[in-house]
Amino acid sequence: MTHDRVALAFSGGLDTTVCVPLLEEEYDYDEVVGVTVDVGQPTAELEEAAETAAALGIEHHVLDATAAFAELCFDAVNANATYQGYPLGTALARPVIAEAIAELAAEEGYDALAHGCTGKGNDQLRFEAVWRASDFEVIAPVRELGLTRDWETEFAADRGLPVEGGDGGRYSVDSNLWTRSVEGSELEDPSTIPEESIYEWTQAPGDGAEQLTVAFEAGRPVAVDGEELDPVALIERLNARAGAHGVGRSDIMEDRMLGLKVRENYEHPAATVLLAAHEALEGLVLTQEERSFKQQVDQQWAETAYEGLIASPLVEALEGFIDATNARVTGTVTLRLEGGTVRPVARESEVSVYSERAASFDEADVAGNITQADATGVAKYHGFQSRLAQAAIERTQLSTAETETDEAGTDEETTRRLTQGG
Repeated sequence: MTHDRVALAFSGGLDTTVCVPLLEEEYDYDEVVGVTVDVGQPTAELEEAAETAAALGIEHHVLDATAAFAELCFDAVNANATYQGYPLGTALARPVIAEAIAELAAEEGYDALAHGCTGKGNDQLRFEAVWRASDFEVIAPVRELGLTRDWETEFAADRGLPVEGGDGGRYSVDSNLWTRSVEGSELEDPSTIPEESIYEWTQAPGDGAEQLTVAFEAGRPVAVDGEELDPVALIERLNARAGAHGVGRSDIMEDRMLGLKVRENYEHPAATVLLAAHEALEGLVLTQEERSFKQQVDQQWAETAYEGLIASPLVEALEGFIDATNARVTGTVTLRLEGGTVRPVARESEVSVYSERAASFDEADVAGNITQADATGVAKYHGFQSRLAQAAIERTQLSTAETETDEAGTDEETTRRLTQGG
């Protein structure tokens, strides 16, 4: 059966380049259309995708989704979102990419959607969580045909496909505005220490240090050092400044959705700074109860987003609480960048729930007509049940010890009588 047109999520890399002839030959599509979605990856990657598409002789579209992606990254900041210790990046980008491709395919009347993801990764699930909500046929050649990277490399060489070779081909690299990931080759061995050359966004941590200030309005980062910036520009500014100090490197063993454990290396300078700043400001303006409950909400948001289900009803419900608390997250945070780390060193907000007078050791009376002596009653009740429980335990232990002593005495008397014949 011959089909018409299929939209392929196209990066210009090995996987998606190989997918073009396979979609034509193995799946009988008359036309493969490459679609590259810009979520902040380097311009060189977009140019490479366009050049590769031209060399393959296929129609190619580049869709700009950087603004939409940056807003989603700021949603992640509001949720303090990390997965197993690193900021979400690829997980946030995939649904944005998938949605943009589906919208184009609907407008242009395409018949199917395809991606070059393997059957071992998370991205297949993130793409298809969006696409399978539509009427499009979904195709995954790499997964469905069981392709390996070695097979793809040999296939590309035999067909003369325009795949860039060289040392860069050792790794699988994915970049967007928020994060850069590097995996594959010798990095698959957890005992291997990565070469410094795998990093592009971050320099090796040195001796220099600097401070910067990030301003927030209702939880959204709006300015750096007093200069108002749009979301994309703000992220780019912090990627450059924090990356220069080696801030934002992660080398982790990551548990994927399919149960595989993999070694991943990430760079995320701006994300690291903004997450640290946002959490510091929350600590100033939210109550203890809000912060405690929000940790649970944030974790659920991050895990659901990691699965690519950012449009799920659960996320919408979670964001009701997240948005309500972030309505008061307005103020500034000063951070120190030094030696590969970022550390909040000052924070300020007009809606702070902190009282300097109440916390000060130099004030005799606390604001609100509360004095130090008022804490005496609290101190008496604090730990009261624990003290009762400990006393009960001690009584039980004493009673047991006395019983054992009595029983031991009875046994000794019986033995004496028997040995003396009476």
